[in-house]
Amino acid sequence: MPPLGPASLVVGVTLVGVALAVAVHYEGLTALGRRFGTRRERPSRRTVLKMIFGLLALHVVEIWLFGFAYWGLMAVEGTGDIAGAHEVGLFDAVYLSAITFTTVGFGDLAPVGPIRFLSGSQALTGLLLITWSASFTYLEMSRHWRDDGR
Repeated sequence: MPPLGPASLVVGVTLVGVALAVAVHYEGLTALGRRFGTRRERPSRRTVLKMIFGLLALHVVEIWLFGFAYWGLMAVEGTGDIAGAHEVGLFDAVYLSAITFTTVGFGDLAPVGPIRFLSGSQALTGLLLITWSASFTYLEMSRHWRDDGR
């Protein structure tokens, strides 16, 4: 069996990162659904706003999760780097994670080397989780949004 190299480490960390992000999102949506879906009070726009802030918090947690993955991998020789950053710090890794997760695209920073596998996988995961949140928001708004301004 060939020795595991840096690329294998990137693949392993990517698989764990994707699984954790999906699990966090699933559990977060379940908790939000329980918290706001079973309320006995009248539907209101405030309820929708609280859900939106909950969803934003979920996405921020997921972005930081991938940010830590980038940061940790870049400490290992041969796994890749971030082009455009003089000295890669945690916030550079989180910024790269945010622009990848939201599929904004690379501009001032871009992944180089095997770590690009993490970036591609994160972009797909981010797109899926953001659209999952949009579907959740649509369903919850149909239950909680009122036309009378409340």
